[in-house]
Amino acid sequence: MTKEDRKNAYLYCKFRDEQFALYDEYAKRNGMMMKTLLVVNVLFYAKDGMTQKEICRRTFQSKQTVNLITKNLLAENYVTVTEMPENKRNKIVRMTDAGRAYCKKVVCHITWAEDTAMSMFTPEQQRQLIDLSQTFTKNLTMLVHQETEDV
Repeated sequence: MTKEDRKNAYLYCKFRDEQFALYDEYAKRNGMMMKTLLVVNVLFYAKDGMTQKEICRRTFQSKQTVNLITKNLLAENYVTVTEMPENKRNKIVRMTDAGRAYCKKVVCHITWAEDTAMSMFTPEQQRQLIDLSQTFTKNLTMLVHQETEDV
């Protein structure tokens, strides 16, 4: 590993952290926690709702976190939770009309910002960004789960 490798890893992670901070600040400015923003974002676009397990998979959050957020949204009447007939342990979470009204402006604006920021790249740059980010995430996942490091 070179000094340049370390510098570039630092810069990439710094930009990632800056993006996380931006989402966090945006969510707070709109009266919610970032993790709640992630959940309402996926639910807003899931017209038929989704299970809590699917929400976890799509938002990379724990079952406990998604369950707590779902309970809070349910208490505010922003979602409904319905047991699935074939498996009562699985429940479908759906946005209510009140929930859609609550988060529409926030979700639509962040989606517009993401889409517009991506559109500022050429199609080739978009593919490169996605491919390289995906490869970095795959490599990082493998190395984080590795038992030892070669120092």
